[in-house]
Formats: sequence, C-alpha cells, structure tokens
Amino acid sequence: MLKIFDSTLRDGSHAIKQQLSLQNIADYCLEIDDVGVYTVIVGHGNGLGASTLNVGLSKESDCIMLGEAKKHLNKTKLGAFLIPGFGTIQDNLIPAFIQGVDLVCVASHCTEANITRQHIEYILKEDKEVYGVLMLQHTINDEMILEQAKMIEGYGGMGVILMDSAGASLPNAVRHRIAFLKEHLNIPVGFHSHNNLGMAIINSVVAAEAGADIIDGTVRGFGAGAGNCQLEVFVAVMEKMGYPTGVDLYKMMEISDYVVNKFSSKEYGISPLNLISGIAGVFSSYSTQVEEAAAHYGVDPRDIFIEMGKRKTVGGQEDIVVEVAAYLSAGRTNIKKEE
Repeated sequence: MLKIFDSTLRDGSHAIKQQLSLQNIADYCLEIDDVGVYTVIVGHGNGLGASTLNVGLSKESDCIMLGEAKKHLNKTKLGAFLIPGFGTIQDNLIPAFIQGVDLVCVASHCTEANITRQHIEYILKEDKEVYGVLMLQHTINDEMILEQAKMIEGYGGMGVILMDSAGASLPNAVRHRIAFLKEHLNIPVGFHSHNNLGMAIINSVVAAEAGADIIDGTVRGFGAGAGNCQLEVFVAVMEKMGYPTGVDLYKMMEISDYVVNKFSSKEYGISPLNLISGIAGVFSSYSTQVEEAAAHYGVDPRDIFIEMGKRKTVGGQEDIVVEVAAYLSAGRTNIKKEE
C-alpha cells in the first residue's frame, strides 16, 4: 500500500518562520497517531542542525522537538530530516536517535547524492530506516537523476524521494519521471511536491498512478512558499479514484481544521511571489529572504526570483539573495543615471 510521509511538523515550520511550539507538536502528534500515515517528520524546515541565523532559528531545539513528538506517537514512526552540511552524525543524528527517531530522510541537491553516503550508511548501522531525497529534481534530465538515485540505492537507501522543491514541475513530466525510475530501480520511489503552480495535488496523484510508493505532503498544505501537497485533499482524490490509502480521511480533516489551523493566523494559498518562484524554478523556502532583501534594496522581489533562476540557485545559498538584490539595485541606479 502507498505510504504517506507527513511533513507537517517539518516543512510546515517554514510557514511560521520555524516557530512551532511544543504545544503545537504535542497536539498534532496526539491526533495524527492513529490516522494511518507511515511517519511524522518533525523539526526545523531544513532539518537537523539547520537552526541558524542564516536560515532561521527554531523556537525549540531539535532534541526537545523530537522528544516531545515521541511522547505522543505510539503507532506512527517518528521521522527526522537531514541535509549534510547542516546536520552531522555526531552532533545531530546520534542525539536524534536517543530521542527515539525511527526514520531519517537524508537530502541533497539532485546532483550531489554522493554527500549522503556516510549518513545513510551510519543510519543503517543503527538499524533505522533511511531514505535518500533529491531536491530540485526538475533541474536535471532522466539519465542524471537515475545516476544519482542509483547512488542512494547503492549506499543502502531504502527508497528515493524526489522533491519538487520549487513547485516547478508539470504532471506529464512527473508521470514520466516516476515511471522511469520505477523501471530502473529496485527500491521504492517517492514524490514530495510544492504548490507554486497549483500542481501539488495533481502531481502527487499522477506520481502515485505512475507507481510511486511514497507520497510526502502536509496536512492543510502547511509548508514553505505556496505550501505542499495537501494530504487530506490528496487522500480524498485517491479514494474517489478507487485507490485505498489506509488513512482515516475524516480524522485527517478534523486535524486540518482544529489543530493545524491554530498554528498560524496566516492565510495559505498561491501568492504572486509563490507563483514567480515556481516559474523561476527556485526553492520555495527563499520567499522570506527575498521579501526582506527586496524591501531593503528597493527592488521588485519577482525580479530577484527570476535572476536567481537564471543563476540556477539551489537550496542552502541564502547569501545569493542579498547579492542578487544588490546587483539589481545597482543596475537600476545605473539606468537612472544614464537617463
């Protein structure tokens, strides 16, 4: 049966500037535990060790968040997310396992799977589940993504999850790519979508139709930028199409209304800035930094995203936001002088 990975308490943290409270975590885990999702992934939006001034400080530490979640999860696996460079084995994975983490998603840019080897092999040695994640998967071709996925398979990864980190993918491309990887890999394939172009639900549905074994999303679509695949909607669509998910839809809908809705007063949807990041193919989580830099330098935030797209910016390059804003500001100033 299709496995649902729930990233509401991870990707959703981006939506409120990493300020999830322990009460948020406790309330959510208590309710989600018997819904039927395979794992609940908890922590900073960029994973273990990512709480920094550069990408945002979490309200609580990784260990405290994971420990609180574990208290309320009896039927559902506790998951963590790690990007090598933010997180390390000694400082982050070992403490996470002490807190009871059962499963880890180890992520890299889609051309850098080689940096995940040490972490994947260590997690396996600790007898935990581990999945490789390839971010911004839309930026490379089939042969390249297969090469990277084969690395993860070779390291012992128990699955490969493709992240449409910019929400830039369209359904036909997703269908083709999932089917292509399913044909050439011997491990499960998953898909994690963002909604910048309004494609998160349909992309997740076609991924499942094409054979995806894992769909990663969030309740209420709570996540970076325009948000993620809204799990309760995805489950409803799959059930309507005759694909059982094993998820209690009514219960998940109640969690959406009475738990996630209390995390923030912000209205979610596809803002113009979310849309432009999807068009530009730039990581959704840059929205806050782009807005701040645009205001500081007096430039249009949409132009920042477009220029970042031209520069093929990937995750973890927050310094480029300011560089681009300054570049655009200087260019505008020069134009005014010439006029």
